[in-house]
Amino acid sequence: MKLYTYDPAPNPQRLGLFLKYKGIEIETQQVDLMTQEQLGEAYSAIVPDRTVPALVLDDGTVLTEVIGQCIYLEGLYPQKPLLGTTDLERAQIINWDHKLYLTLLQGVAEILRNTSKGFVDRAIPGPMNLPQIPELAERGRARLEFGWKEMNAELESKTWLAGDSFSFADIDMAVLYGFSGWVKAQPPKELENVHAYLARVQAELA
Repeated sequence: MKLYTYDPAPNPQRLGLFLKYKGIEIETQQVDLMTQEQLGEAYSAIVPDRTVPALVLDDGTVLTEVIGQCIYLEGLYPQKPLLGTTDLERAQIINWDHKLYLTLLQGVAEILRNTSKGFVDRAIPGPMNLPQIPELAERGRARLEFGWKEMNAELESKTWLAGDSFSFADIDMAVLYGFSGWVKAQPPKELENVHAYLARVQAELA
């Protein structure tokens, strides 16, 4: 296997924390998003989606989505499970994974990709060039403000986000928190449940 990634970016961070927590080592090559290396012919020939992280399996199969990569690796390395040990646990974790991705994480992405000069005509990742829409940044900020409040209520009586054990859903929350700092939209201090939970997550990942 070989992993193509760019450590500072949020999706690579999600997979990177998964690998670190489970003690998995994979041959890795950095793809510099700052110089748009992912759009070059050499990388596009390997990963037509032009995104990172991308996990290339020994048979040539290319996995480009983090959740797919994690499910595959969890099967190979079941120790310190992060995707549950029962059907219900797996369903709860993947449910939260998608919910976080489609709400809070997308909210941050809407702000960043529609305001940053580095994303002019690159408003979404992948092979298609699309212009920025400033109004989407305003929508993203509103989604985050609402979403953090929802998470604070959700975490009032929970130790971990999905079930009774630390999971990949909690890793996603850690990455999301850091990513929201890129656009100065982290949860307000008064959301005490969120901050107490994030402290538990950071301690688990330390």
